[in-house]
Amino acid sequence: MAFIDGRWDDYVAAFDGFDVERVAAYGDADVERLMQADGVIRSRSKIDGTIRNARALLEIGASSVRCAHTRRRSRTTIQSGATPKQRFAYLGDLSTYYWLFRTGAPVPDLEEWMKGQERDHPRMREMVRLAASS
Repeated sequence: MAFIDGRWDDYVAAFDGFDVERVAAYGDADVERLMQADGVIRSRSKIDGTIRNARALLEIGASSVRCAHTRRRSRTTIQSGATPKQRFAYLGDLSTYYWLFRTGAPVPDLEEWMKGQERDHPRMREMVRLAASS
């Protein structure tokens, strides 16, 4: 995560500001461009996963990642169709919990849920605490 945090501006530039519609429209030439981009992990599967995730966001009616985190329509669609882990690439238990929490979907109490995790996630605790207080 530190690698990506340190190069976040490179990612934003390489992926056109993470504009969902633009990323969803990426084709082979864009993948090749991203495979050569400075500051970006050159993993075809992760690049393909990012494009797949943008397309999945469009399918659920989101025009931006922020929109997907706040729109009730998106939350309803996600819950009634495929689970987030099935619909999106590279979305594990921790990310799924946080995403559902941020969209207002019903999730178990964080402390109870964490008991079933293999390790502690202090950053997750901090993010949930900050989001709950805002």
